[in-house]
Amino acid sequence: MMIADVQVLKQRIYQLNVEHRDLDDVISRLSQSPAQDQLQLQRLKKRKLLIKDQITMLERQLTPDIPA
Repeated sequence: MMIADVQVLKQRIYQLNVEHRDLDDVISRLSQSPAQDQLQLQRLKKRKLLIKDQITMLERQLTPDIPA
């Protein structure tokens, strides 16, 4: 993997982590609201999980394969 590719992956992971943290804040605020929208909360939580999966997949690409 080229250095430029590694930098691109690290940048994307950083962006996804920021989005994941922002979603966490939004979900936390919405959960405390008395007029919470369950459907919206569900969608946000699903999006947060998808982002976490993307982060995990990208981090795996950065980690070299270790022979068993």
